Amino acid sequence: MSYFDAASSAPLHPVARQALLASLDEGWADPARLYREGRRARMLLDAAREAAAEAVGCRPDELVFTGSGTRALHSGVAGALAGRRRVGRHLIVSSVEHSAVLHSAESHEREGGTVTRVGVDRAGRVSPSAYAEVLREDTALACLQSANHEVGTVQPVAEVAEVCRAAGVPLLVDAAQSLGWGPVEGEWSLLTGSAHKWGGPSGVGLLVVRKGVRFAAQGPVDERESGRAAGFENIPAIVAAVASLRAVRAEAAQEAVRLRELTERIRARVPQLVPDVEVVGDPDHRLPGIVTFSCLYVDGEALLHELDRAGFSVSSGSSCTSSTLTPSHVLKAMGVLTEGNVRVSLPMGAVSEDVEGFLDTLPGTVTAVREKLGAPTPSAVVHEDELVVDALGKRCPIPVIELAKVIGDVPVGGLVRVLSDDEAARLDIPAWCEMREQEYVGEEKAEKGTAYLVRRST
Repeated sequence: MSYFDAASSAPLHPVARQALLASLDEGWADPARLYREGRRARMLLDAAREAAAEAVGCRPDELVFTGSGTRALHSGVAGALAGRRRVGRHLIVSSVEHSAVLHSAESHEREGGTVTRVGVDRAGRVSPSAYAEVLREDTALACLQSANHEVGTVQPVAEVAEVCRAAGVPLLVDAAQSLGWGPVEGEWSLLTGSAHKWGGPSGVGLLVVRKGVRFAAQGPVDERESGRAAGFENIPAIVAAVASLRAVRAEAAQEAVRLRELTERIRARVPQLVPDVEVVGDPDHRLPGIVTFSCLYVDGEALLHELDRAGFSVSSGSSCTSSTLTPSHVLKAMGVLTEGNVRVSLPMGAVSEDVEGFLDTLPGTVTAVREKLGAPTPSAVVHEDELVVDALGKRCPIPVIELAKVIGDVPVGGLVRVLSDDEAARLDIPAWCEMREQEYVGEEKAEKGTAYLVRRST
């Protein structure tokens, strides 16, 4: 079996395992107590905090440990907004942030705040000027991930931080995906991370609040972690998390070169091996171990199951699953193809032989899924001077398959009207048109569903 989903959760690093086992005997006591066992636990916690602060690039008293990266994000957003409530209630986020940030933004809106969502280009990258344009006098906080969790695109954090600093607005950076590769550059104000992303145990996050940033912890608090993370600290897990962070950092430079070569191999060869594929994400500004692509005419869930049977564990941001019929918010914001999406995120230590095995397996697997799905006879009729394809009631990727089958039946300049009630069609039909160099005219409200208009260009 080849595990290629490190962006979701990296395998436990051997150093983390060793540190966890060792600290179980030393770090079980209450670090707030003054007796010997408590002092020993406090020494472990303080040492872990100092090591984590050094890795992040902050002061030890600016960093607290939380129960998860999600909890760190929720606490960071809420605390910063509350601390700057007198300034205003305007929040800025990018459209491709982790769902934990977007859920915090939605909660802020429900409570009467305002949110501006900054768009991205087709590579998933924001523009610093776009942040500059939406900063207002009442902006309390801006958020930006250091690197995207679905496509690996690295964001211009330092440039955005400078724009925010000039406006007097704190920037919160979600560094979960990138922290194992190195510190986040720039004059950011708040930062979060999650240990299971870099090979530490799950259940440990970190939150950094720079000195001078107005911050008011929300909800019931206690004396733990400067009042910013209530509850008894899991010292063995914290020690293991920090030990793994230091270990992966020591290996990061060498591993980055090696994994980048492997993912570059996948980026280059998948379009050669599999027809009708779009590789997504920034080709240059990206994390070393992540590569993402989408396959036309493929059900994403079926493809992942087939790859799993073949021994490859990968992930997907595809909308084409039985459990969710809404497209990935990241792929949607990028305006790229969502169907048949595959994310390969290589863990440290991944070997060339496993990547070659994946590349050998993928073409046959995609073909098999396409054959199983079939290409149903499209319900196409000529209506005046256009072809109408009735794909109502059919889910992704059927509407695109039916469009592809009939586009050759109309002359150049002719129009195809695709009727669909699948939300994913709103993204996938324009994406197909761009891939196939056809003109996407737009959409219209139909008696049932939506009509998507495509004009044959070639």
